[in-house]
Amino acid sequence: MANPTILTVDDDPAVSRAVARDIRRHYGESYRVVRAVSGAEALEALREIKLRGDQLAIMLADYRMPRMNGLEFLESAMDLFPLARRVLLTAYADTEAAIDAINVVDLDHYLLKPWSPPEQNLYPVIDSLLELWLATPDPVATETRVVGHRWSAPSFAVRDFLARNLVPFRWLLSDEAEGSRLLTAAGLTQADVPMVVTSDGKTLVSPSERELAAHVGLSTVPASDFYDLIVVGGGPAGLGAAVYGASEGLRTLLVEQQATGGQAGQSSRIENYLGFPDGVSGQQLTERARRQALKFGAEILSTQRAVALEAAGSGRVLRLGEANSVTAHTVVLATGVDYRRLGAMGVEELTGTGVFYGSTVTEAVNCSNQDVYIVGGANSAGQAAVYFSRYARRVHVLIRQGDLSRSMSSYLIDQLEGIPGIEIHPWTEVTCAEGDGHLQSLTLRDSRSGESRDVSTSWLFVFIGAEPHTDWLDGAVTRDERGFVVTGTDLMTSGQRPAGWRLPRDPYHLETSVPGVFAAGDVRAASVKRVASAVGEGAMAVSLVHRYLEAQ
Repeated sequence: MANPTILTVDDDPAVSRAVARDIRRHYGESYRVVRAVSGAEALEALREIKLRGDQLAIMLADYRMPRMNGLEFLESAMDLFPLARRVLLTAYADTEAAIDAINVVDLDHYLLKPWSPPEQNLYPVIDSLLELWLATPDPVATETRVVGHRWSAPSFAVRDFLARNLVPFRWLLSDEAEGSRLLTAAGLTQADVPMVVTSDGKTLVSPSERELAAHVGLSTVPASDFYDLIVVGGGPAGLGAAVYGASEGLRTLLVEQQATGGQAGQSSRIENYLGFPDGVSGQQLTERARRQALKFGAEILSTQRAVALEAAGSGRVLRLGEANSVTAHTVVLATGVDYRRLGAMGVEELTGTGVFYGSTVTEAVNCSNQDVYIVGGANSAGQAAVYFSRYARRVHVLIRQGDLSRSMSSYLIDQLEGIPGIEIHPWTEVTCAEGDGHLQSLTLRDSRSGESRDVSTSWLFVFIGAEPHTDWLDGAVTRDERGFVVTGTDLMTSGQRPAGWRLPRDPYHLETSVPGVFAAGDVRAASVKRVASAVGEGAMAVSLVHRYLEAQ
């Protein structure tokens, strides 16, 4: 952590050096002393200090400076550091103006020049002001800061990306004091959000995920051109494959488009995972698995989208966006599934500004004492309902069927029934979403009677269906009619191996129609859509990778 700063500004070089020298001599071990020779230069220094997240304890400004006098400087500086103590350096003839300035800029002290000896005229003043400042110092910002608008879809996208990648950050509203000060320090306005200030003071305006990842410590470029194993997708199956692959000595690369954890990583509470009788959040489980993979030497690549898979002799080439590619002996496809989009009128336009897909934990606190609507009847929807019930006034779960028994685990149904703030609405669907700048109302339809009603709400969370998004594999591996990857014996037709299969054996259990390419987890056709089974398939895929490599 950097020492707090004491800033001096005086246009007379001799006086500027003298005051900085005397202050540095007495306070240099505990404070960083910054010297400026004009108000403009001093304000630029303050902007840098603000963006770095450092503290400013005291400002000493000369009264008589050209273009921007000391009072004008201190008044501008207050917008950036309102808690810093303010001292005006004056000549004897300026004391009346200095006294008047006490009310203008809430001046803490005016100091007559010359102050020699400093032991008598300077240090006692600074000591008392530091004592006052230490009682209410500026907060230290050691993490990334995000300035945005509550109902800005790009602002939400930045927050969601950081949260899902487990990057610590502070969320600051652009129309509140601290957010406004950071925008001012960066020379920006509320129209420029989202603005991200990294822990080292770098300012990013509306950054792309790739740009954001590169500045918060996530790897975006592979360290090598060739690996033993490439895992595509960072959900439970992908993380499982990465952990077991790396721990067993395979040079392993995990490629993830957005954030490790997948849908499971967004879950507020997983209670049926072996070994966690009290439950575990998706974020906790993801973080432990990610650390475990890194511990064993796996490389995790973020914000890279796989666009094609090709066989090149004994190698398997994964092509990434922007004409990049990596090659490996083997590949595990573990891209999971995404929530299906809700086709109701107005929903797409309001996505990110009140309509969200999956459980966005970052929004929970904002839902306090409000009505929240959840669409979906599977475990992910139930877990979200339990979580949001801690904050919301009431949680409404909308399901298209008559009850939850066909799609939700019984333990979770029992939990929902035991929480008074959760209400289940059977035979109900959303037909329209409306709002000016953000979601304000929904139209709900009873599928039995056909009757519709409008409800007021700013929050809709969608958990419906599962889409594998494997279009990029078209022509590369065999998929079923829904896009899920077909593996193992399901590839056999009347005892015949798949077309193009050249090995003198049948495909292994998780192997695709391309030898050496395996599929694990939700993306695989006929898989069990549970976290535990996905992790198990990831581990099993690695054992089959070894069998494949041994036979080469």
